[in-house]
Amino acid sequence: MSGAGGVRPSLVIVGAGPRGTGLLERIAANAPELYGDAGLDVHLVDPYPPGGGRIWREEQPPLLWMNSQAQDVTMFTDDTVDMAGPVREGPTLHEWAELDGRHFADRQRQGTYMRWVYERTVAALPPGIRVRHHPRRAVRVGGPREGRQQVWLEGRPRPLLADLVVLALGHLDAELDEGQQELAAYARAHDLVHLPPDFTADSDLSALGPGEPVLVRGFGLAFVDLMVLLTEGRGGRYETDAEGQLTYRASGREPVLHVGSRRGVPYHSKIGYDWTGERPPLPRFFGPGEVDELLARPGGFDFRRDVWPLVEKELGFAHYHRLFAAHPDRTAMTWTDFEEEYERCAAVDSAGGAGGAGGAGGAGGAEIRALVAAAVPDPADRLDLSALDHPLDGVRHPSYDALQESLRTYVEGDLTRRHDPAHSPDLAVFLGLLSVYGQLVRLGDIGPWWHGFFSCLASGPPGPRLRQMLALSRAGVLNFLGAGMTVTAVDGVFRATSTTVPGRYAEARALVEARLPHPTVERTRDTLLRELYAGGAAATPEGLLAVHPADGRVLDRSGAPHPRRFALGPHTDARGSGAFTRPRTGGPAFRQNDATARAALAFLRDLSCRATAA
Repeated sequence: MSGAGGVRPSLVIVGAGPRGTGLLERIAANAPELYGDAGLDVHLVDPYPPGGGRIWREEQPPLLWMNSQAQDVTMFTDDTVDMAGPVREGPTLHEWAELDGRHFADRQRQGTYMRWVYERTVAALPPGIRVRHHPRRAVRVGGPREGRQQVWLEGRPRPLLADLVVLALGHLDAELDEGQQELAAYARAHDLVHLPPDFTADSDLSALGPGEPVLVRGFGLAFVDLMVLLTEGRGGRYETDAEGQLTYRASGREPVLHVGSRRGVPYHSKIGYDWTGERPPLPRFFGPGEVDELLARPGGFDFRRDVWPLVEKELGFAHYHRLFAAHPDRTAMTWTDFEEEYERCAAVDSAGGAGGAGGAGGAGGAEIRALVAAAVPDPADRLDLSALDHPLDGVRHPSYDALQESLRTYVEGDLTRRHDPAHSPDLAVFLGLLSVYGQLVRLGDIGPWWHGFFSCLASGPPGPRLRQMLALSRAGVLNFLGAGMTVTAVDGVFRATSTTVPGRYAEARALVEARLPHPTVERTRDTLLRELYAGGAAATPEGLLAVHPADGRVLDRSGAPHPRRFALGPHTDARGSGAFTRPRTGGPAFRQNDATARAALAFLRDLSCRATAA
């Protein structure tokens, strides 16, 4: 088939990283059924190499690791994915690279895997489908709703013409918010160093001099990258002493990092053991039926009031199911009795409007907490989501020196627990978090709180990174500032305070915001997305691009889907749970990619048939 005047149908995918590659894989899988051997030109637009894209490109420091074990990374579907298209299985990262499944591969290796996935996908396309990569930025999309779209590329005088456009933009840079602009202006006026939120691998860290104090705001994964690049990346090394403790040998080129955040602690360590035995039967309290009910409410829903109590009960059920199944000696009643009473309490709490709000309380409402107190004698075996999320709430120290030893004890305890199967309910909660995330995707934009909570509990650093953090702390290269960190610019320096050490502060001439940018459609540096919004595309209250949940078509402000524009990924309100999917977890991103690929192929097929008939 060809379009009008013999022109081949054309699809432009903006973004050639994991999401764009995943969409292309689904096109290859569905094309034999939906498109046959007809011709189609696919244009991939991305200044970075196809497969890895910007974040997972092969050209980055080998010291930077993935945050997932190699066995938990796949780009291929399996029979757990609820999708209309065919399953096309393929190797996980650890199978492809012949790595130990528990190994945390470096990002260079992942980039090579992604390049291989892309090349395999292109080879699997029917002969009539041709792919061309344009190593440029797309800066604007134009064209009528019912006609061919125009995708303008940086440095090119003429646009690409496309029957359909899919925006798979991935993570984006953002303009500075008002507070960041003030700090940046102060830095310029007083010859200070201010590094705003950024992807750490792309940051210029050369202004952070040896031995100089540096304030760091942010204790998540961006900080871990920063820590690595400023220590091992500057010639430092780790040694294990006779007692098995990790020791850091400084090169003398490191700055001295003073780190704090809202929580004041690093994310919880990755769990270091495998699951054995029966899995919790999930979903139980927060599944498709509950999501359907929430979506059907005429007045909408509030996350903390309506959704979070269901999530609490789900995570609590996963935790206690595992405790009773694997560690019954630490319980005071039978599982059958507990389960029956848990369900009754859950119903009572729901009827009474009980339940936490954004992590308040334990896991569930008052009735459930009373049941748990009676059934689980040791408080250490009870699930307290608030304590897990904000372990320093209410903690006070008279000095930063006192805080250092306390924080090291906390991190050591977290490492011990997360690597001890005696605490396997922690792994059950992780499985519960994955189940919940799969349901929450359907609710669209639920605000930023959940994603931070999920990351803290389920997406923390590998254990070895936390051991390195402890070694740096003992060596004096890293100092903890505590929770509730605030930064002001005063007296020609940056000054940091925290609620954990009241009345004290730390000062430095350099400040690093160690977190990823949070772009909205209004603040993104991506001109294509910003102009799309200015032209009438809808956005959520949190600034995400609004798309149709069925297939990812971009919505306008009246709620109507654009017939020729789709969007997938973290800049939309249908974002999945991450760049990659754990095998056999029914990955929402796979489901979304498949639905978009099938909608695109069906549209292009029908368009070609109409043109041929005309």
